[in-house]
Amino acid sequence: MHIAIILDGNRRYAKKNAWKPWRGHESGADTVEKLLDWCKELEIKELTLYALSIENLKREKEELDHLLEIIKKEFTKFKEDQRIKKNKVKIRFIGNLSLLPKDLELLCEEIQEETKENDNYTINFCIAYGGRQEILSAIEKLKKEKKEINEKNLEQALWIKKEPDIIIRTGSRLRTSNFLPWQSIYSEWFFLDKLWPEFTKQDLESCIKEFQKRQRNFGK
Repeated sequence: MHIAIILDGNRRYAKKNAWKPWRGHESGADTVEKLLDWCKELEIKELTLYALSIENLKREKEELDHLLEIIKKEFTKFKEDQRIKKNKVKIRFIGNLSLLPKDLELLCEEIQEETKENDNYTINFCIAYGGRQEILSAIEKLKKEKKEINEKNLEQALWIKKEPDIIIRTGSRLRTSNFLPWQSIYSEWFFLDKLWPEFTKQDLESCIKEFQKRQRNFGK
């Protein structure tokens, strides 16, 4: 099973608690750490997290600086996280990494290189990511390689090739926000009112149980 999540609601969680915005991002990062254990327990083989969109990079400088520092801190933990090594987790960073600060870009590349041979589980962090940009990048790749632009070749050129079974969006917003527009056409969507830092293992299990009840006919 492949589950993707739009981690929405960190800033509103901070506002709800009368905190600075980055305190909400810190709480959201704590929830991500718990999520990794829940996914292992539930035998979810691939997890894709919408952590930072290209549009997010246009936020007010003070908040963005704090957010990028939190992301860097969390990714640094993965280099020493025994769960990653023990469970053979492959970590991939999906997006235009060149838009990130150089030290963060290099850190992402190092982690990818160190975990590329792991094959039990996969975590895709969508960072500096945009779905339309992913499709345009795939088209440019095919043109450069002088390959025919068709559905099969385009799918192979995308940053994420496996379609999610489930996509969860927290934070009560009913929109897809440029997330996996190609891969999500037959995904089952779940929109939750809870803000991301409030997300629990029970919420994840509820989405999976509801998914198992749904009949998927893929347009047939």
